[in-house]
Amino acid sequence: MDAGAVAAPRPDTGEAPIRVIFALLPNSLVLDWAGPAEALRIANQMRIASGQPSRFELVFAAPAPDSTSSVGVALTGLQPLPVDWAQPSWVVLVGLPGATVAVDNPPAQQLLHWLRGLRLARGQLELVTVCAGTLLAAHAGLLAGRRATTHHQHLDELKSVEPRCEVVANRVFVVDPPLSSSAGVTTGIDLVLHRIAETCGESLAARVAQSLVMPMRRGPHDPELSPFLAYRNHLHPALHRVQDAVSERPQADWSVPRMADVGHTSPRHLTRLFEEHAGVAPLAYLRRLRLATAQLALQSGANVTRAAEMSGFGSDTQLRRAWRQFGLPGSPSNRA
Repeated sequence: MDAGAVAAPRPDTGEAPIRVIFALLPNSLVLDWAGPAEALRIANQMRIASGQPSRFELVFAAPAPDSTSSVGVALTGLQPLPVDWAQPSWVVLVGLPGATVAVDNPPAQQLLHWLRGLRLARGQLELVTVCAGTLLAAHAGLLAGRRATTHHQHLDELKSVEPRCEVVANRVFVVDPPLSSSAGVTTGIDLVLHRIAETCGESLAARVAQSLVMPMRRGPHDPELSPFLAYRNHLHPALHRVQDAVSERPQADWSVPRMADVGHTSPRHLTRLFEEHAGVAPLAYLRRLRLATAQLALQSGANVTRAAEMSGFGSDTQLRRAWRQFGLPGSPSNRA
């Protein structure tokens, strides 16, 4: 398997893509890196299909050009560990088989030497760890004063390797920029979906999760799922079409009949589909998306009137009424 750089065709927009460097040691757990890589590939594919440039440039690097994966598949064409940081980059560290992470071997020592030379900075050079990959970051001295998590079998080991790290247990992933760490194996996909949402929008992250046929998981701090990511734990294609359309343009003049046209069904049947598969009524789903859009607008500095316009509320009063109805803390006027 040739694991060199993978980049989708990209229009020349002048915007540098984010280079995502999977730094692989011999026997690296395949799912730790293949799952997140597929999520990023699908995100690129969906952006290109909608006329946008690809956002991620995937690079598979290692201390040596040839290696073996955890399941015995040979990897060839691995690139050298990079030293050029001219473009925004994420370094991804993944787990290894075994009860502990062994670093007393030449490939691990080479990787740690390279990691110690990194100068992490939010938005420029960031670190993403999956499973026991967090231990590699700890051995490299990158976790002092940071909050991080790892696989539950390695939590005590992480505390021992880096006592200055605030080790967080029982979490899917933890974000402490410029570090993002996940608990293990499939949670690396959850973490990358979160990063896709941050970078490309929550709607795209939801569609990537749908393509992967996986339910969305809670984020690191939110008390509940973002409405853009919730209500998607089903496989009904007509309902997904409607949810995709509404989440792409929550400010549009939506009604249940118009949603039903998108789903190629009747309004009554669409309402049944929403209640059966999503557990929410169509217009309640729409209001939640509009509130989430308004919250994002307010957090970005928009005033209440502008946030109401951007999210599809007819007036400031409608936005405030929906805010109270769904029990959100504070009030929109206090956030303007």
